[in-house]
Amino acid sequence: MRVIGVIPARYHSTRLEGKPLKDINGKPMVQWVYEGVIKSKILDDVIVATDDERIIDIVKSFNGKAVMTSKEHASGTDRVAEVAESIDADIIVNIQGDEPFVNPGMIDEVAKPLIDDPEIMMGTLMHPIKNEADYDNPNVVKVVCDKSGFALYFSRSLIPYPRHREGFVAYEHIGIYSYRKDFLLMLRNLEQTYLEKIESLEQLRVLENGYKIKVVETKQEYIPLSVDTAEDLEKARIFAKSLKER
Repeated sequence: MRVIGVIPARYHSTRLEGKPLKDINGKPMVQWVYEGVIKSKILDDVIVATDDERIIDIVKSFNGKAVMTSKEHASGTDRVAEVAESIDADIIVNIQGDEPFVNPGMIDEVAKPLIDDPEIMMGTLMHPIKNEADYDNPNVVKVVCDKSGFALYFSRSLIPYPRHREGFVAYEHIGIYSYRKDFLLMLRNLEQTYLEKIESLEQLRVLENGYKIKVVETKQEYIPLSVDTAEDLEKARIFAKSLKER
């Protein structure tokens, strides 16, 4: 079973141009992600999928692997699928290129269900929401699952609604995905769906087409720091500095 990690890293971000190359305490962000990902015990290889030669050059400078992909992709999933098309792999893990403090244990958690069960086509992660302010934050995506751990729905709204507060737990979806290669290549050819467009959540395309997503509750420390703006970048620099001081 060959498991490959792919990190989509687009240069032309609307809110933070060139963000994979932004410096975080002496290293570009893409290097932080890459060096975290290669600590995974399950991955056989790690590839950065990009649309810009500058990112290729930086990745090569720290002895990483990178491939050029189309500039026309509408999503990171499409970029990952382009790479998957041409590599020898059974399982592809899509790792967010804007989360510099990714926990490698999470990569192992998201890949393991597909390794253990040939019926599972796609997996992702979740963790309990501790901060109640995040209940109403649309940037914190929520997920609810059935008794077997498969996603029933993902939403930017609070789900389930706590009509009864006793024992209430809401779960945040963590955007790391595992796919069987053939399933990923099929998925990218499906048209966008109604709920996907309304919520702006790509994973809803899977559910709306009748497929299942296995959701694992992570046991790892999760650092929810995604770099999308200059303010996020400053937070990442402060956090990286704190890591050195530990």
